[in-house]
Amino acid sequence: MTKSPTSKHPSPAVVAAYQYCEAVAGQHARNFKYGARLVPAAKRQALCAIYAFARRVDDIGDGGLAPDIKEIRLAEARALLDRVRSGGVPEDDVDPVAVALAHASDVYPIPLGGLDELIDGVLMDVRGRDYETWDELRSYCRCVAGAIGRLTLGVFGTVPGARHAERADEFADTLGLALQLTNILRDIREDADNGRTYLPAEDLRKFGLVDEDGAPRLVPPAAGGDFVGLVRFEVTRARELFAEGFRLLPMLDRRSGACVAAMAGTYHRLLDRIAEDPRAVLRGRVGLPAAQKVLVAVRGLSGLDARRVAGRTHP
Repeated sequence: MTKSPTSKHPSPAVVAAYQYCEAVAGQHARNFKYGARLVPAAKRQALCAIYAFARRVDDIGDGGLAPDIKEIRLAEARALLDRVRSGGVPEDDVDPVAVALAHASDVYPIPLGGLDELIDGVLMDVRGRDYETWDELRSYCRCVAGAIGRLTLGVFGTVPGARHAERADEFADTLGLALQLTNILRDIREDADNGRTYLPAEDLRKFGLVDEDGAPRLVPPAAGGDFVGLVRFEVTRARELFAEGFRLLPMLDRRSGACVAAMAGTYHRLLDRIAEDPRAVLRGRVGLPAAQKVLVAVRGLSGLDARRVAGRTHP
């Protein structure tokens, strides 16, 4: 359910703030734009406000600043979020992201604590945390992606009378995990070049992809290591997460469901490509042609994916 929108139209300052956030999303989020264009303008604007704040946090984590400076910037982002939460952002504030997010959270029941979780996840990156087990990696993925699923669900809402609607947050969270694990597989080469390995150490050992001192050996795979086996193992895990997370689709209205199906469907297709050629992730970033992204969006808008999931859902 969504809050009742305010009766008055957004002020020019709020409209300009939303336009700024839409420009940020359009510039940086190619996959996002194929889905967001499928929902009504008000929901699209709210999604872009969430995206713009999340983009700011991600950029801090991925930027070239020293770790201690990144932590200061992330603390500033959290302080800004506290201002939004407390109603302390006027419409004429100089920060358009804050203005847009404040307005969006006044219109929709957006669980802003999810953005705190995102900051927590980025702090894990800044501090160089490694992950021994899938449970540890899953906690990280819940911060940086599962939380985004729950935030966007606050904008979409669920349709009245939807079956299992009480589990919608859970399914949105799980779908976020599936997307993040797909991202991790896609970016194995780039992350390794930057000195980062996200896959659980226990999985690397299982497939013989560690040195004698336990350091990961992914790029290039070590002699005797089963890189293909590792990737296919993680693909199976991601597919199970997608299957569970896609149970969210029948709970959404047609256009919101189409948006989620388009965004998640793009990553699901990407996962299929990785499964077909696991070593492709070592040669560069695997992507989908624009035509395939459009096809995924059309399938989402037609409701095919939601109906297929609904047919598989049991009481």
